[in-house]
Amino acid sequence: MTETASSSEDLIGRADVDDLEAILAVSNEDRDALVSHVEQTSEVIFTWDYDKGAKPSLEKLYEKAKVSMWNGETDLPWETEVDQEQVFVANMAQNNADGGFADFDVVGTPFEKWTDADWMRFGIESQNWMLSQFMHGEQGALLCTAKIVETVPWIDAKYYASTQVMDEARHVEVFAKYLDTKLSGHYPVNAHLKMLLDDIVADPRWDMTYLGMQIMVEGLALAAFGFMHQMTTEPLLKKMLRYVMSDEARHVAFGVLSLQDFYKELSDAEIFERQEFAYEAAVRMRDRFLQQEVWERMGVPVKEAVELVMRTPTRQMFQMMLFAKIVPNCKKLGLLDRNDKWLRHRFEELGVIQFEDWVDTADEYEKFSLGNGELTIAR
Repeated sequence: MTETASSSEDLIGRADVDDLEAILAVSNEDRDALVSHVEQTSEVIFTWDYDKGAKPSLEKLYEKAKVSMWNGETDLPWETEVDQEQVFVANMAQNNADGGFADFDVVGTPFEKWTDADWMRFGIESQNWMLSQFMHGEQGALLCTAKIVETVPWIDAKYYASTQVMDEARHVEVFAKYLDTKLSGHYPVNAHLKMLLDDIVADPRWDMTYLGMQIMVEGLALAAFGFMHQMTTEPLLKKMLRYVMSDEARHVAFGVLSLQDFYKELSDAEIFERQEFAYEAAVRMRDRFLQQEVWERMGVPVKEAVELVMRTPTRQMFQMMLFAKIVPNCKKLGLLDRNDKWLRHRFEELGVIQFEDWVDTADEYEKFSLGNGELTIAR
């Protein structure tokens, strides 16, 4: 390996990736502000080569996108009544779940005196929080894809990225409408997610925008949407997620197809910078799902709550499944094993390397097309 690995402290701000106190110490100082500024100095690239189809895989994706647009206002059943309490009960029944921590002794914990009503309120707040973070992430994708249109050097990529800008605007629109008209309010952006979005937007290299957003953030979102789509009984949300997933699969495939050949040409030193960036992004995204803002609103000591929640089987499965798309896509890009398998070892430490041989999104995105009905995460 030609580069000396940065320490965990250099990359993620702490020596121990599982240091909960350090994770919870990260805060969003301007979370109540309506506008957030991020400086970036990316080079805008014109291309005078208009030879459409020079990159056939991207041309195919572009043609697919043109006939896959949907209208968030008219294609979703917004007349559906959503009672969050009834949805919570139905979800628990469908998934044979317990609203509390049935497998753990809660004596002596903040949850010892919680009633069924408390657990229901937590379920409702948790959904509000989760969908809020998806909404914020979709705005990040909107800005990043607009940046890709400006910075990527190939006309086929500019064409496709322009369709994704419209997709992302539609996603922000429908998540915001669902939160504001069907649920009971939304949360500010999580501090860890905001840090990651800022880093992706600020980096001037076009391929880092791809890697951070298309591969990491969108890859995690695709897996998370699939998990939520299977778990929810609420028909409007289920259909909305299904529509969004049909777009997201193309977006992730766009990243894989654009970077696959490009990364083969990079030096070990350049690849190492991408490996570190991917690892940092993976940790930031894992940290964002601890829901500390929910526990604060519930009036529960955050560290105690997180420590207990992270021992529940459902949460552990969810945390791992978030990487079901990221790991195989990183492998497809050649990031796992370059430089003495550096990223492979980091994913082993995070406990997610088992997904490496699952289907990568470039090979499965058409399976997510709206005409293909129900979905399961492909292995």
